[in-house]
Amino acid sequence: MATLSFDTHEFVKKLKDVGFSEEQAEVITELQKTTIGNTLEQARHDYELDNLATKRDLKELELRLEARIKDTELKIVETKSDLIRWVVGVGMLQITIITGLILKLVSTF
Repeated sequence: MATLSFDTHEFVKKLKDVGFSEEQAEVITELQKTTIGNTLEQARHDYELDNLATKRDLKELELRLEARIKDTELKIVETKSDLIRWVVGVGMLQITIITGLILKLVSTF
């Protein structure tokens, strides 16, 4: 998560330029720093900012999903090949059996 920077020196300088004393400017700056920290912490808590996915997280997930899809596609191709082999094999067996039965019937007449 990106860190926000707060230039305390510049803030104190601007406060002193408009009439605040050194002590007042430093107290206000410290309070401002604390307020910013508390606000960021509250936002982190309210919106679960620590659990947000980054672009890197999404890219890694995308790559893993693409790899899984390729693996699945390969398995489908292998399954189709096996199925085609079985269908052709069973078809050849049926042709052989039918041919044998026809020859058996023809030879008995």
